[in-house]
Amino acid sequence: MMTPKQQNILIVDDEASMRDFLESSLTGRFNVRVASNVDAGLEILLEEKMDVVLSDVQMPGRGGLDLLDDIRHKLDYRPIVIMMTAFGTIEGAVEATRNGASDYLTKPFGLDQLNHVLTRNLELEQLVTENRSLRENVSKTARRHGLLGNNNQMVQLRERIAMVADSRGTVLLQGESGTGKEVVARAIHYTGSRRDGPFIRLNCAAIPESLLESELFGYERGAFTGALAATKGKFELADGGTLLLDEISEMPFAMQAKLLRVLQEKEFMRLGAKYATSADVRIIATTNRNLKEEIKARNFREDLFFRLNVIPMMVVPLRYRKDDIPMLANHFCQMFCAENGKPLMDIGDKAMRRLMAMDWPGNVRQLQNVIERAVILSQGSELNDEIFGLNDEMDSTEKTPSFDSDMTLRDMERELILRKLDRTRGNRTVAAQELGISVRTLRNKLNLYTDQGVEIPG
Repeated sequence: MMTPKQQNILIVDDEASMRDFLESSLTGRFNVRVASNVDAGLEILLEEKMDVVLSDVQMPGRGGLDLLDDIRHKLDYRPIVIMMTAFGTIEGAVEATRNGASDYLTKPFGLDQLNHVLTRNLELEQLVTENRSLRENVSKTARRHGLLGNNNQMVQLRERIAMVADSRGTVLLQGESGTGKEVVARAIHYTGSRRDGPFIRLNCAAIPESLLESELFGYERGAFTGALAATKGKFELADGGTLLLDEISEMPFAMQAKLLRVLQEKEFMRLGAKYATSADVRIIATTNRNLKEEIKARNFREDLFFRLNVIPMMVVPLRYRKDDIPMLANHFCQMFCAENGKPLMDIGDKAMRRLMAMDWPGNVRQLQNVIERAVILSQGSELNDEIFGLNDEMDSTEKTPSFDSDMTLRDMERELILRKLDRTRGNRTVAAQELGISVRTLRNKLNLYTDQGVEIPG
C-alpha cells in the first residue's frame, strides 16, 4: 500500500527557543522548515509548497499580518495559516483570522494543544478538499451520462447529488419517463463512497410477478421446479454497492410488504432457505407516477413510501428547462458524431429554434434519439431542420389514429396499444405512460395478444 505523502510545515518566529521547540516537536510528523523573519519565510513559501504555516504575530520589522498579506497576494496556493501570539497581543491574532488565517494559538502552549489545533485544521482542510472533489466528480459523471444543464433546477439537482452521495439513506427519484432518473441514480452511486461496489438495476415493471421475489432475494437449489443450483438475487449481488429499483410503483402489492420487511430488518430469505442472509445495500427507487395518488388508490403501501422517501429528489421534465436544450443538443451531437466516426457537425439556427419550440413529451431521451437519428442520416456538415424529422416527431405525438368502422372496441384498443408500442420502439414504460395505464396492465394485455398469435412491436 502506498504511504501517504508527508506534509510540509513552515515555522516563522524570531525567538530561537520557540523555533527549536516547534521543530523538534513536529519533525517526524511533518517535513519542517524554519525561518527567523517574514522575508525569509516568504522565500521558502515561494520556492516550496507548504501545507501549513505557523507564524508569530509580533516580530521585529514585518510581522505575522504582513506574512499573511504576502500569502494572499504573492502565492498561487493557500496553505493553512495558524498564528501564534502572546496573551497581550491576542487582538492581532483575531485580526489575522478575519483576514484569512485559519486559527491561532496563545503562548505559552503545550504540545497537546499544538497537536489538537493542527489536527483540527488539517481535518477541516481535507473535508473541504473532499467536498470539492466530490462536486467535480458529480459534474464529470453528469456530463458523461448526459445529466447536463445550467438551469437552476439542474444546478440544484447536482448539488443534491453531491450532498447525498456518501450517505446511506434511501433515495426516491420521481419524474416523468425519459427525464434521466437512472442517470441520476448512477451519478449518486459513482460519485459516492460506494463507487467501487456494484450498481445493480432491477426494472420492477419488466419482471413477472411470479418471478420477482426470486429475482430480488435469490433461491436455494430445489426451491422450485427448475431451481438446479443456488442463485443469488439482486440484493446479494448489490452487496457493498447500490440497488436501483426502477419503476417501484409497478411492484405488486404483496411484494411491497416483503420489500418493506427487508428494508426494516436489513436481512432477507432466499426462496427455500432456512436461514436469513444480510447484505450491505444502498437502495435507490424511481417512479414516473405520483405515489401519493397510488396510495389513495390502494396500489402502493404508505409505510413503504415513507421508508423509501428518506431522501426525495425530483427530476424535472425537459419542457420546464428549455434553456438547457442547446447544451444538451450540442452534447449529443458531439457524442454521436464520435460514436459513428463522423466529422463534428453543427446544428443550424433554424433547427435549434425548432428544438427549443418543442415540448418533448419523451423528455431528454426523446431529444437524444432525435439527435442520434439526425447524425446518422446527415451527409453534410450541418444538421438542418429537415434532417431532424421534427415534423414526424410532432405528428407522431399529435395525430389521432384512424380506425375501421367495423372494428370492435377491443380491436381498437389492441390497435392503439400496438401502434403506441411501435412508435415508442418497444419501450413499454413510455408506451404505458402515454396510454395512461400502468406497465403491469400493458404487460398483461401484451401477454394476451401474444397468446392470440399477434406480433408485438419491439
